[in-house]
Amino acid sequence: MTDPDELGDILYPPIRPYAHGRLAVGEGQQVYWEECGNPNGKPVVFVHGGPGGGIVANYRRYFDPQRYRVVLFDQRGCGRSLPHASEPGADLSANTTWHLVADMEKLRVDRGIDSWQVFGGSWGSALGLAYAEAHPERVTELVLRGIFTLRRSEIDWYYNGGAGHLAPLWWRSFCEPLSAGFSGDRVAKYHELLFDPDPAVHLPAGVAWTTWEAATSTLEYSQAHVDEFSDPGFALAFARIENHYFVHAGWMREGQLIDEVAKIRHLPGVIVQGLYDLPCPVTTAEALHRAWPEADYHLVLAGHAASEPAIARQLVAATDRFAGK
Repeated sequence: MTDPDELGDILYPPIRPYAHGRLAVGEGQQVYWEECGNPNGKPVVFVHGGPGGGIVANYRRYFDPQRYRVVLFDQRGCGRSLPHASEPGADLSANTTWHLVADMEKLRVDRGIDSWQVFGGSWGSALGLAYAEAHPERVTELVLRGIFTLRRSEIDWYYNGGAGHLAPLWWRSFCEPLSAGFSGDRVAKYHELLFDPDPAVHLPAGVAWTTWEAATSTLEYSQAHVDEFSDPGFALAFARIENHYFVHAGWMREGQLIDEVAKIRHLPGVIVQGLYDLPCPVTTAEALHRAWPEADYHLVLAGHAASEPAIARQLVAATDRFAGK
């Protein structure tokens, strides 16, 4: 992954939040949020990936701090939201796509925002689409990257063999927690391992699941990115939440997010997709753009991560373009 310092000529300078807190959203969940930039600026909500990835400081830098009021939040169970999915006996029954859509609406109302731009990548593109299709009147524009819509073909590509042909060493590491010669649904099998009460079972499974994603998310391999994702607490929460969503197909019917794009075709949109994105291959972005031809579509020489220069340039160009609207 590109060092954030190497993106200094693309991203805006680092900034700190001027406000932060936790919002009680129901079911015992407290969602961490923060705001930065200009409190009187154009509102935008940053929707992070994973699910379970959480927010980091660099995410604040895709927006002109003089013109944007940037709202970021950790989705249920991850980052600084409570309770954390890595805790013993973690219960994810109240952690679904539609809980998160409702959380975004509660956060918008709590922060006194009438409508906002939705900016999201990877899983964040899926949640961003789900939110916009549920509440199009509350969205001014969408900026989406590394498109993911939870179709079964997308899950199978990445976890049941397709992507493994392009990253065989890391594929072997991903398969290590499984029994020798296992040929079934790896997502379902990992569900058993990740929620096994024994730390000797769920911790290595969490690290294997998460480092597979870290190792294959950038066009140029980054050991630092893999090391970051190897932290056991982060890895377990990330893997548990992702797997929980994938086992349940995001609580959506097959193809729902693309099928319902008609609800948002009137909104300005930008789609940025890496040509060599391994976790979220270009076929999904192409399908979304066929359903939403009015959106600006940028296919760039990059992998999956927002930090890759070709992707970062397009994302900042999009937010700059919309800043005055």
